[in-house]
Parts: sequence; structure tokens; C-alpha cells
Amino acid sequence: MKKYIITIAVLMVTIVSAAYGQNESIYSYKVKDANGTEVSLEGYKGKVLLIVNTATRCGFTPQYTQLEEMYEKYSGKGFEILDFPCNQFGQQAPGTIQEIQEFCTLNYKVKFKQFDKIEVNGENAIPLYNYLKSKKGNADNPNIRWNFTKFLISKDGEVLQRFEPGDSMDKVDAAVAELLK
Repeated sequence: MKKYIITIAVLMVTIVSAAYGQNESIYSYKVKDANGTEVSLEGYKGKVLLIVNTATRCGFTPQYTQLEEMYEKYSGKGFEILDFPCNQFGQQAPGTIQEIQEFCTLNYKVKFKQFDKIEVNGENAIPLYNYLKSKKGNADNPNIRWNFTKFLISKDGEVLQRFEPGDSMDKVDAAVAELLK
């Protein structure tokens, strides 16, 4: 009888944990790439990730230069940047994903992975961004406030840090370098 009670208790904890997303991780999400193909983030296990919502006509768009420099410096060491263009802030990511990719390639020589355009806030926000905000949201307002908000993810999938658009890219670079040691 005792064995059955313990088994039932363990089962109940598992069900409650799943219901409240406690077993959820970054790797349980799928996103669409620039071709519209669904990609599981499970393929990024073991890598340090920087997930960023971007725009091509924003005052922060020149951050593409530093992002590409970081990518070139660390990609061979287990680092990936996942770029999600977002047109929610001032309509600063107009055009198709193909036009955005062309702009980024021609102007910033971007080689890191660019995904399909998304929304990061509101009822149309993709589930990945709802998860990221739940892990590293500001207490007063967890929403993304502008383009080029960045989330740093550890090799084991833990959302470690959120960088706001105005945060120093040197600070972001240092945090990435520390995780890759």
C-alpha cells in the first residue's frame, strides 16, 4: 500500500510540474526558419545561444556589426546567434524575410542564423518569446520593450540573462566569453 501511495505522489508531482511548465526548457520549442520550415531548438543542445529580436530600420540596427563580430569570434567554440526579425516596434522591420536577409547580408555580412519574422509581445507572440520573458522578464513589465533585446542561454538550455537594447555590446561579449570557458 505504501509503495502505491509513493508512486501516486510522484506521478502527481510530475503532472503538476508539467502543468506549470517546470519541466519546460528552451529545447522544447520549435520555430520557423527563413524558409518557413519548422526547426526544433533541441538541435542547439550543448551550445551557448544568444537569441535576439532585430529590425533593419532601427537606431540599434548597427548592432548587427557587433553581433556578426561575436559570431565570427565564437562560432567555432560552440556559440550560435538566433536572429528573429520583428516588426512590432515602430514598423522598423518592413519587407519580407528574404528582403531582410538580403539587407543584412549586403550591409552587415551577417552569417548567423536568421529565422522568420515574428511577434514578441501580445496575443501573436511566438511561444518561445513568451517562455524567454517568463524566465527573464522585468518585474514591472516582462514584455520586450524594443528591438535588439537579447537573451543569453547556457549550454544546458538555461535562460541566464536578458540584455536590453541599450546595454553595451562589450558586456554581452564578455558574458558569452565567460560561458564558453
